[in-house]
Amino acid sequence: GEDVKPFTPGKAKEIVMSLQQPAVFCNMVGDWPVLHWNAKYLSAVLDGKKIQFRLGLKTMDLVPQFETRCSYVEATLEEFLAWSCGQPSCLSGPFSCYEYSKYWAYADYKYIARIFEDKPEIFQDIRWSDFGFPGRSGKESTLWIGSEGANTPCHLDSYGCNLVLQVQGRKRWHLFPPGDTSFLYPTRIPYEESSIFSKVNVANPDLKRFPEFRNTTAHVVTLSPGQVLLVPRHWWHYVESIDPITVSINSWIELDADHEARVEEAITRMLVCAIKSAENPSDGDLWLNPTEVEATSHEINLQYLNKAVSAYFKCQKARVSEQARVSEQARVSEQARAGSTSAEQRTSASCKRKKREVGCEPEGDRLPTHEFGFSTLKADELQKIPFGPHLIQVLPQSQETNLMGAVAVKSDGRDLLHENEGGHFGKLHCTTKQLVTSNDCETPAHQMDSDGSPNPSQTALSTNDLLDCLVNPHVISLVARLLLERTRV
Repeated sequence: GEDVKPFTPGKAKEIVMSLQQPAVFCNMVGDWPVLHWNAKYLSAVLDGKKIQFRLGLKTMDLVPQFETRCSYVEATLEEFLAWSCGQPSCLSGPFSCYEYSKYWAYADYKYIARIFEDKPEIFQDIRWSDFGFPGRSGKESTLWIGSEGANTPCHLDSYGCNLVLQVQGRKRWHLFPPGDTSFLYPTRIPYEESSIFSKVNVANPDLKRFPEFRNTTAHVVTLSPGQVLLVPRHWWHYVESIDPITVSINSWIELDADHEARVEEAITRMLVCAIKSAENPSDGDLWLNPTEVEATSHEINLQYLNKAVSAYFKCQKARVSEQARVSEQARVSEQARAGSTSAEQRTSASCKRKKREVGCEPEGDRLPTHEFGFSTLKADELQKIPFGPHLIQVLPQSQETNLMGAVAVKSDGRDLLHENEGGHFGKLHCTTKQLVTSNDCETPAHQMDSDGSPNPSQTALSTNDLLDCLVNPHVISLVARLLLERTRV
């Protein structure tokens, strides 16, 4: 009984691929070896290997903690753990300039295939096959290790949906549906392919600059060890570690919609690179997120766009062929069934139709009506999501209950919190210590009126203002469709 999972791989995959709102799977990974991957264990496995940590100050600010505003150090997990425990040995190590009481550290977005390239056997500790994705393991996953307060700016992922396993400690997720995109003031600066950032610090929003943020619908959940969060396609998320040490594993699941998204990202890349590279060439690529190595040339970006368009049409062609094959099979099957119908059955059916026209048929004999009703119920059953103790819906915060605190749901002996607080949880920020974008999206203080709003007579539009309009997700989506239509013709 203990080894039986609540969902078969097929059912789990059906939920992942069809559910359009965040939910938490419970009791699905109890036998996964990866549950032993706490920071101490990983420190022993990595055996002195250095990895990069991102650091930020534990202060509250109205500006999002973008990665371009953080400091970075190369350190071992052993040094990280010693620093997080306040050991004196850290006074001379890579964290010596960063007092633990003032800073957080985050080894985020680490490809497991890369950091454990000399230990490929460890990939099998992660078994996404239990969710209906055979062959997917740690090789297709990423690792996240952070201290209390470590966070990721609010953003959406352009590609796929996301499965996130919590291994050690707890993380709080603030999620917003795709329909809230305009209320979150999307921006592509800093630029990173596949990530669209929000200008709003959702943990401490500046409602004078971003008044539409009031219209968002936050879904907040605290993820505990052993639980797996499904982040559906294009859901915005801001994530923060709320325990001293946290370890998470995630894997992005590819979707058919990714083919069109790649065209959109290629268009965005062309525009951002062309305009930002020409703006201040002497300033370098400070507008790039640290995850982007360099600004690619126009020629390379154009090649990328053409490849994305070709891949899109190749996928469309394959989909049409598959649909035609399925339709042909259905047609042949229907003909076979029709051919086996006897003349007597056809006469009987004709009689029933005549009886229904005059209202003479007994209620229990209305086969076509019952068949229609049954097929509808069957379809509904297929679409019904089995929420319960093993699949917990991440509910939206309600205006009526936003002061009532958190409601705990027990799972695996741990608490899963559906947060209903009206106030936003504290997010830790830092001033720039290593890298600062030269064209920040903030309005300079001298251009602000006394009430904090921009002064129309003094405010000048910036390059980033123009880009925010040009590469707005809605605009890019329209441009991509127009471009694909032109190519199709």
